[in-house]
Amino acid sequence: MARRGEDTHFGFETVPLADKQGMVDDVFHSVARRYDLMNDLMSGGLHRAWKDALVTAVNPPKSDRDFALLDLAGGTGDVAFRVVEAGGPGVRVTVCDINAEMLAVGRERAAERSHDDVVSFEQGNAEELPYPDRSFDCVTIAFGIRNVPRIERALSEAHRVLKIGGRFLCLEFSSVDVPGLAALYELYSFNLIPAIGGAVTGDREAYQYLVESIRKFPKPKAFAQMIEAAGFHRASFTAMTGGVVALHSGWRL
Repeated sequence: MARRGEDTHFGFETVPLADKQGMVDDVFHSVARRYDLMNDLMSGGLHRAWKDALVTAVNPPKSDRDFALLDLAGGTGDVAFRVVEAGGPGVRVTVCDINAEMLAVGRERAAERSHDDVVSFEQGNAEELPYPDRSFDCVTIAFGIRNVPRIERALSEAHRVLKIGGRFLCLEFSSVDVPGLAALYELYSFNLIPAIGGAVTGDREAYQYLVESIRKFPKPKAFAQMIEAAGFHRASFTAMTGGVVALHSGWRL
């Protein structure tokens, strides 16, 4: 539970920390059915390349060796499906998401792709994962960590459920570091993305929040320090597409 008086940000708005999760849930309830379509529209399809880089870093074994991946906030199954398709018969993925509507979309898609025997969808909170210590070989989260009210707690939980030698990988929007591109990206983000979101999903405010939440997220070096503070070793990050996104990594050693 949140401590009395503890605040956080919902986009640019400061709200009581206890209220943020419910507000984030409302955002994703409204966009679940068109979430992946919006990812294509907002990124010009680049999110596919970014997720491919994430899967390459996961490096699921192509043999029948057992490999357990926990994908946090991955309700629609996009990352999970990519991992099982890149790996061998020993790969299993557990998708843990707090949002029931996103999970429902993921289960439907898993059945359509005949992945429902290797990908499971479970409702849970990243801050209080319902899994034993040292349960997974890898933990991933793609474009979800910034929506967690207590990021430090989620990082600590990811560390707890990883096996010794396991890896944490986080794909998240970052800080554009190319002169000229930053201003163009800012214009695109704050003007076009909410408009596109409103036209496609009927919920402009949801995408206004998503854009604002990107701006409030820690800079890459600061987030790497948070990963280390959670107990991970060899924390690093790789900027992609001029810093639009970054792939963060940490190891449990």
